[in-house]
Amino acid sequence: MIQLLIVVVVIALYFYGTRNFDFFSKRGIKFEKPMIFFGGYLRQHVDKVSLSGRFAALHRAHPDEKFVGFFEGNSPAVVIIDTELIKHVLLTDFRDIHHRGLIPRTKFTEPLMRNILTSEGDTWKLMRQKLTPAFSSGKLKAMFPLIVEMTGKLTKLADEAATKDEVDVREMMARYTTDFIGACGFGIDSNALNEENSDFRKLGKRIFTYTNRDIFINVMKRAFPSAFEYARQFAPEIEHKTMSIIKEIMTQRNYQPSGRNDFIDILLELRQKGKIVGESIEHRNPDGSPAIVELDLDDELLAAQVFVFFAAGFETSSSASSYFLHCLAYHPEIQERCQKEVDEIIAKYNGKLCYDAIRDMKYLEMAFRESLRCLPSPGFIIRRTTSKYTIPGTQVTLDDGSVIIVSIEALSSSEKYFEDPEEFRPERFHPDNIGNIKKFTFMPFGDGPRSCIGERMAVMQSMAGVAAILRRFTVAPSRSSVRKPRIDPKSILVQTIIGGLPLAIRRRLT
Repeated sequence: MIQLLIVVVVIALYFYGTRNFDFFSKRGIKFEKPMIFFGGYLRQHVDKVSLSGRFAALHRAHPDEKFVGFFEGNSPAVVIIDTELIKHVLLTDFRDIHHRGLIPRTKFTEPLMRNILTSEGDTWKLMRQKLTPAFSSGKLKAMFPLIVEMTGKLTKLADEAATKDEVDVREMMARYTTDFIGACGFGIDSNALNEENSDFRKLGKRIFTYTNRDIFINVMKRAFPSAFEYARQFAPEIEHKTMSIIKEIMTQRNYQPSGRNDFIDILLELRQKGKIVGESIEHRNPDGSPAIVELDLDDELLAAQVFVFFAAGFETSSSASSYFLHCLAYHPEIQERCQKEVDEIIAKYNGKLCYDAIRDMKYLEMAFRESLRCLPSPGFIIRRTTSKYTIPGTQVTLDDGSVIIVSIEALSSSEKYFEDPEEFRPERFHPDNIGNIKKFTFMPFGDGPRSCIGERMAVMQSMAGVAAILRRFTVAPSRSSVRKPRIDPKSILVQTIIGGLPLAIRRRLT
């Protein structure tokens, strides 16, 4: 009797754990073979590739399909391959697919996840509406003296590195970015450029170092969202350290703008104005017009915005600028041309690095964008439907809450869209050629209403750091350099490189 009961339970569990796995086969859609209960959640770890690599492989395995299926637990999800469908997902049908999809849909949202990157619905819309002016050209120009100050410290660090056989430029640029964000975001000297183990640098490392605990929580929250609703994706030490730093700064300012014009000042100014009021993206009036909604700027919401300013800005900019230097090291002729441009333009501005000088460095920007094409980080875009959604031109309807993926990595390395994609060619982004790049194939900062709010800041900061180095130094492969670096298979959102990016830095003779 007990044996029969065990058999019945096992059969019941099997059917429960595979209950939707015929979704794509019944519709004649190609899909990734799922695992009972987990769907495709463990695929990254079984195949030992990053999450970006997993989605890129799925895209590349079906280049002639408009989309391909996979499973989030038992829920059907898709990787969109066709560029016209990508346009629908990111732009045309935004009202039906406006959730980012980075966090499971549960009633509880942990404090740091209330930031503009991962929050959903009206919280996202109202915060985006109010924070967009903080990243205007005028604001960037106003903060550029801080960038110049940090590039001065970076140059000193590079000068010390020039006495050694090699230096990890990934770590060097991370320390530069950390100090910049400390100054522009928090109004403090994080001292990362002077101290390798500063509190800010240690916090930045921990946020993007995925431990076994982090991987376990991430998988279980997605596979069993209800059971793991209150499990925190961010480890306690990250949340506690972040909250303590931010509350200490706000307390020092007596929760009043300080006149520093940094990111915390902008948030405190918003708080002084009271509740944020605006049109809802989630709710409609009986006549079909958007309902008016309000949002309270409490301490946790403010802290979450500062957190993402630090975390997202730190990782994307340091990753982009260091990989750019890596590309230049392996293409000395392109590096020389960038150096020549940097020399000429800085001379034009009386030997000073300034906002307008960086804007005039057109070839440097072309080369920078080509490096982003070669290694976009993050390498995929994730969205989640907010209602039942029928994929245009098909009979396939996804349920409310279904995940949709776009692989930036696969698109930007495709021979279909980029001739000889393995080659490093800045000329692809020359003004005469950039119009030939098919829309929605190069999206290092995303696209549509949920594209990266800090794109201009990231580009400006990264180019300034690289220009400061090229002005005084030349980078070259060192004994530990690897032309095509290995991506850490534990990488989830951001592509982390194993072993950093070691290069040799040498002082220029002229």
